Amino acid sequence: MSIRCTVESAFFIAWSCLEQSGELGAPDETANFLLDFIEAQLRTGERRPLMLANRAIDAWRAHAAGSRPQQARFG
Repeated sequence: MSIRCTVESAFFIAWSCLEQSGELGAPDETANFLLDFIEAQLRTGERRPLMLANRAIDAWRAHAAGSRPQQARFG
């Protein structure tokens, strides 16, 4: 699988997961974040699309949680 196909596959998996779970942020911000994170992982040698996607999803969730004010939960 070429690097381009790997990136496309990982991005599609991550985007679809975040979209279905309702965690997709602003499209431009989310897309840039996911692509940057996937690219960084490629530089470390990771080539498995599912692993790239899962790590990008986890990173996005951590990023989104840190950039949103936390809502208090009662009960």
